[in-house]
Amino acid sequence: MSELPGDLQYTKDHEWLRQEEDGSVTIGITDHAQSALGDLVYVELPEVGQDLQAGGEMAVVESVKAASDVYAPVSGSVLAVNDELADDPERINTDPYEEGWIVRLQPEQGGEHETLTPDEYQTLLDELDG
Repeated sequence: MSELPGDLQYTKDHEWLRQEEDGSVTIGITDHAQSALGDLVYVELPEVGQDLQAGGEMAVVESVKAASDVYAPVSGSVLAVNDELADDPERINTDPYEEGWIVRLQPEQGGEHETLTPDEYQTLLDELDG
């Protein structure tokens, strides 16, 4: 069973979002996603200042198995990227919810995003495993 922190929101595409106190949103991929991908060997990050559209490609993570797109769950401007992933992409494997974060965005005002609670996401995972 995947680890699911209760203070996060989740997407059907297996990203997580953490609402920060300054209004920004930190985003990464879930424990389930990193486990399915296997050992990560490369992460392609967006540029700071880049505008991302909800549902559009935000980053690419590559493992020994495959490359997978990471989608922006909200529209907004990139405030920061986790530069540590360039030299150590395995951070996503070892700590997907803290050290393995990928992007911090300033969401567009009024931008809606469809997210799941931890319980709803766990139900989705149970259905996938079922």
